[in-house]
Amino acid sequence: MITLAATPILETERLLLRAPEGGDWPAFDAFLASDRAAFVRSVDYSEAISWRAWGHVIGHWAMRGFGTFVITRRDDRRAIGMCGPWFPATWPEPEIGWTLWDAGAEGAGYAREAARATIAHAFGPLGWQTAVSYIAPANARSIALAERLGARLDPAAAHPGDEPTLVFRHPKTEARE
Repeated sequence: MITLAATPILETERLLLRAPEGGDWPAFDAFLASDRAAFVRSVDYSEAISWRAWGHVIGHWAMRGFGTFVITRRDDRRAIGMCGPWFPATWPEPEIGWTLWDAGAEGAGYAREAARATIAHAFGPLGWQTAVSYIAPANARSIALAERLGARLDPAAAHPGDEPTLVFRHPKTEARE
């Protein structure tokens, strides 16, 4: 398996966050094909779109030098989701995003643990001065997580795309906690 070289690995108490690998695509694809991805997909699922989306995830690392990390538990190293810095060319601001692909991983605090680590990485080694999370208005779980992370709704902030989107701004001080 070919992997991205020279990418950081973030470690938390229970998790390892690493760059995406080609072998993670089946888990990502299964997530995108599920109803759980309703807030992530902007179009109906197709394997072709899922494949291209995974290429974007990996390519972001090559083009920007950073990207979203794949979340794995320390004890089994199986990909359960993705979290971290994301800043496509047309987006107004850099984002911290998160998804848990494995429904069995929900409710255990993994997304919060991963988000805290990636926020610290963005404000620390990446040198970001600001970060937002773009969230669909009906995505109550992500809104609750953003608020638990200390992010606050910023109604004046621009957002990408044409879909209704809430913008939650992360405080820079969050990186130091």
